[in-house]
Amino acid sequence: MPLPDLIEIIPPTGIPSVSAITIPGSKSITNRALILAAMASGPVTLRGALWSEDTQVMTGCLRTMGFPVEVLPDPAEEANRILRIEGAGGTIPRAGTAAEPLDLFVGNAGTAARFLAALCCLGRGAYRLAGVPRMHERPQAGLLAALRALGYRVDSPNDRLPAVLHGAGPRAARCEVSVAESSQFASALLMPSRLAGWEIGVTGANPDEMPYVEMTRRLMETFPHGGGEFQVEPDASSGSYFWAAAHLLGRDRISVNHWPESGWQVDARYPRFLDLPAEVSRERDLGDSIMTAIAVAPLAGRTVRFTDLGRLRVQECERVAALRTELTRCGARVTESGDTLTVEPSVLHGAEIETYDDHRMAMCFATLGLKVPGIRLRHPGCVRKTFPNFFRKLAAPAPLGLGVAVTDARTGRVLTHSELDAE
Repeated sequence: MPLPDLIEIIPPTGIPSVSAITIPGSKSITNRALILAAMASGPVTLRGALWSEDTQVMTGCLRTMGFPVEVLPDPAEEANRILRIEGAGGTIPRAGTAAEPLDLFVGNAGTAARFLAALCCLGRGAYRLAGVPRMHERPQAGLLAALRALGYRVDSPNDRLPAVLHGAGPRAARCEVSVAESSQFASALLMPSRLAGWEIGVTGANPDEMPYVEMTRRLMETFPHGGGEFQVEPDASSGSYFWAAAHLLGRDRISVNHWPESGWQVDARYPRFLDLPAEVSRERDLGDSIMTAIAVAPLAGRTVRFTDLGRLRVQECERVAALRTELTRCGARVTESGDTLTVEPSVLHGAEIETYDDHRMAMCFATLGLKVPGIRLRHPGCVRKTFPNFFRKLAAPAPLGLGVAVTDARTGRVLTHSELDAE
């Protein structure tokens, strides 16, 4: 049964029970690992892989391209899977023709759209990448220009999706790509470069994007390219909501299991920012989890400036404006100036929150609802993008969850475990 279109988070009362939350696998690592597994020279097993809308989109596209992918339950986490991929050693088993390209639907998954665009160039034929309307608005020009510089034909009237990629197989060539708009452009090109014969120069070193490029490089160094097993670590961005919950409800009562220590995920720094400093930068401090910090900042007891937020404007929604709008709706004092949001201590009240079909907006304001009564979320099912069982984690009894009541906001009925999955 799907989640209702309007739900309410009921703040818990009393001292929270001791909880240790297991977080699903990293979306960023899972989708990178799927691409690398497809290019491996033998079968690869991914353990702890996230099974959400974004990774299902990637898996579906790889299957369409002819890669066998076996999906098995993961006994350690219901939102993870064990994935077994038959790598093809740098070839693409299936392709379309210029007249009838092979259609690949990427939804609103930026990683799938960018990573698959580069992978398609190793094939021998044509591939048409398309997604939802918001994906067709998101930046692609830098990546498509780089692929053309490498010698591949790309048909796109506006340098966005939909686009047709004409694969021509490996070819020794060099290009430069800027990460000013998105690190995914560089990651997309780096992963096939070893087999494709490409030399990739990364320019426009944007401090808030380079950690994701470094993640790609380190993953490439450790991945079993000849076949084998790879363990995906938990998603630090998703874990930020539960660290924030610990801070709001009792930090010695809530913890997150197996917190990533590899250094690959910039958002693994989030626990250092539970007591918010006067300024937090998306370039220097946090990745997507800066949204979690912004959402709870009105309760911080001090004015906090969040800087260098430009990247948030071109993701699943225009997140800077969305955060300002919805926090203001709750009574927060928020000022937007350029790519900076300044959040002042505020007395908050409940409100009906627009999620903009953005998984992180939904989870950020659900977290705020743990402390502020009356937070109601429109279209909460959008969490399926990266964390389909998020609301189950909120509602599950301790020690596996927080034991929070989540209700159908139209009827007041408490939702059951089976009704809280966003699949």
